[in-house]
Formats: sequence, C-alpha cells, structure tokens
Amino acid sequence: MANIMDYLDWRGDLLLSQVPFNEVDNLILSQMSYVDFEKIVPSLNSVETITIKEASEIYFSMYTKEEIDALLTLTKMSAYLLKKMAQCDRFANLKLSNYINIIDSQTQKQFSAITVYLDEDTDFIAYRGTDNTIVGWKENFNMTFMSPVPAQIEAVSYLNAIGQKTQKKLIIGGHSKGGNLAVYAAVKCCSNIKDRILEVFNNDGPGFHHDVISCAEYKDMIKRVKTIIPQSSIVGMMLEHEEEYVIVKSSKSVLLQHDPMSWEVLGNQFVYERFVTKESRILDGTLKALLDKMDESQRGQFVDAMFMIFDATNVETIADLTQDRWRKITEIIKVISSMDQENKKILKETIKLFFNEGNRIYKESKLK
Repeated sequence: MANIMDYLDWRGDLLLSQVPFNEVDNLILSQMSYVDFEKIVPSLNSVETITIKEASEIYFSMYTKEEIDALLTLTKMSAYLLKKMAQCDRFANLKLSNYINIIDSQTQKQFSAITVYLDEDTDFIAYRGTDNTIVGWKENFNMTFMSPVPAQIEAVSYLNAIGQKTQKKLIIGGHSKGGNLAVYAAVKCCSNIKDRILEVFNNDGPGFHHDVISCAEYKDMIKRVKTIIPQSSIVGMMLEHEEEYVIVKSSKSVLLQHDPMSWEVLGNQFVYERFVTKESRILDGTLKALLDKMDESQRGQFVDAMFMIFDATNVETIADLTQDRWRKITEIIKVISSMDQENKKILKETIKLFFNEGNRIYKESKLK
C-alpha cells in the first residue's frame, strides 16, 4: 500500500500555496528531523537559512550510499526521504534553519530540533524522536518516573527561542519522543508564543505524567493537539493521554508499526482504522498496570539497573545490540550474574510482575 514516499510522487508537484499543509506533510517534516544536519543547516544562533534542495545536495556529497545504508532503518529512510523531498516542488525550496543536536550522557539527554519555513506567515518546528543512542532510549524510560526529563526542558527552551526570533504562526510536530516533546513545549512555552501555535502533531509519541495532563495549560492546548497512532501502537499508548487521537493503518505488524514509513496514505490524508488492535490494548494495559504497582523510586531503580547492564557491556547504540548479538547476550548474562543482590532482585521482581500483569490483562480481555 502507499506511504509517504508515494505521496511525494502523487502530490510533490503541488505547492503549499496550491494545496494547504496537511497531516501527511506533518509526518514527512517530522521524519526529516532524524537526518544528521550537522555542518549543513544553520544553528539556532544563526540568522541564515538553507533550502531543502541545497541541504540534500550537501548531505549526499558528505556521505556515501554505503555509509547511509549502514544506518538504522529510521535514519536511513529519513535520508532518502530528504532526497526525494528535494526533487519535489512542494518541499524543495522550503528553507531550513535553527538546527540543534545535543547528546549528553551525563544528564541522560538526547535532543534535536529543526525549523522549516513553510511560507511568509508560518513556520513548522520538528522535534526529533528517539535515535539509535542508548542515551536517547534511557531518556524515554526516564519518562516513567521523571517529569520533566531534560529533553522536555530543552524543547520548551527551543520553542521560546524560535518564538522570540519570529512573530510568525507556528505548527509543531514530531514522531515518537519528538511528538511528546512537541506537545510538552506547546503546553509549557511562554504565553505570547502559545497564542501563535496553530496546531501540534504528536505522531505515535508517548503521553505524560498525571501532573502534566491535569494542569490548566495542557487542558487549554489539547484542542490544538492531533495525536496520530498506528493500529498496533505501543509507544504512542504509553503513559497518559487526554487528547483525542486518530488511528492509521500500517503495512507492518505490531512493534514495526512505529515506523512512519509503514503508515498508509490515500490522497492528502492517512488511511484510518476504527480501533487499535487487541495486542496493543493488552500491552498498554500491562504497562499501565505495571507502573501503577511501582512507585517512582522503584521505576527509577529498575531503569537504572537495566541501563547499568548496557553501560557495563559498552552498549552505546541500539546497533551494538544487533551486531555480534550472541556475544553481546553472553556479556549481558555475565554482568547480571555479577550484579549485587539488590539490583538482581529489582530486575527479577519487575520482570516477574510484568509477566503476571500481562497474563491477568490477557485473561480479562478474553472474557470481554
């Protein structure tokens, strides 16, 4: 079935002035944020801009096909999406600016964002989701017991900085953690900037702690938030949501549906589904039940213990887990065996609780 690449074939010749910005455009620009634009797109401190076409030409002159193909699927496909955008009238001459990319293992922060000039009146701010760094993934897990996480603070700071540089109207979006950052920044930014936000797109991003969704600013903003999830959403169902969401059809199964390249497109919108899958509801119920039975201290201890294993085995990226997999598994088992009794107990009890709750949720679902 058709995806965002096909959309560029179908509608890439139609300028934004001819056919207005839509939800599919949002996903394309959010996906583009995964591209490494270091030394290509001007930084937050600059007033310079570069077109998508120019940025694509520089990017593909800096990296060989072999280097790009060696990237993880999400970042690799984002690069090829950029190349295709550069060949389409709809996107080629849009200007990019204000690129920022921070990875800080000390503060467990992974943050990146970019601004796209849609027209004279409107900018799109794209927040990058979780990349392939373990730092980025740990920050996702930190969301279960910490609010705000460092990337959320950076997201607010970035939006405030852009809002001070321009008086244009703003559309904000992101995929995965980037969707969470888009909503959080919109909720927590300065009031004079908030008034200029037209819409916020959360593309399969996790929700929030109760303290966020219960605040007045969140309740005021959710009318402008559009959350989009695939029918087997896992990430997008995490934590708490109060905004409405739409469900899109995916060409892949279960966890792989998080990949935005799998979301099916028809015309200028996605192909919708009425319900999320049973598997998604069961896993969502299991995760929420697990978190309900753990206080924030226990959640933090489990996350620290789990990522202590990665640190001890020199796992810095998700790719490290897939390369020479059996050797890495052996190393992980050795580290777990040598851990102190307290950390072993935390890991064992949490995993046991997860499976017990999963079994309970599954049995309850069969009775419905």
